[in-house]
Amino acid sequence: MKVTTYDLLIRKINKGGYDPEEMLVMLDTFYAAGRITTEQYEELVALVQGE
Repeated sequence: MKVTTYDLLIRKINKGGYDPEEMLVMLDTFYAAGRITTEQYEELVALVQGE
């Protein structure tokens, strides 16, 4: 089973202990590079922002 960038980001966000602003920059970077989809990006941003 291949672990995706999305899988790793979900784990990191759920674990906590990260700076939200730095995480948003990381998400922007992965999204711009095509490593996560639009749907995944929106879901991850909502998690980071506590929505």
